[in-house]
Amino acid sequence: MYLLVLGLVLLGLKYIEWGPVALWPWWLVLAPFALAAAWWAWADSSGYTKRKAMEREDRRRDARRARTKEALDNNFRKNHRR
Repeated sequence: MYLLVLGLVLLGLKYIEWGPVALWPWWLVLAPFALAAAWWAWADSSGYTKRKAMEREDRRRDARRARTKEALDNNFRKNHRR
């Protein structure tokens, strides 16, 4: 994502011909887009993206289980205090 944002910033600076970016060759300005595409291709082919998604789902599941357990514990304590 950072490479994509960098590419958009450089593209905007090149388009308005601002500062030293105006003198840079187009291949240098467009390089972050190629690097982002290479990163995404590697992340998908290596399983990095899927692994991160699974870790995020596991954290959500664990948090949900902890909330449910806490709610059940509180409910049990409240009903058995008599």
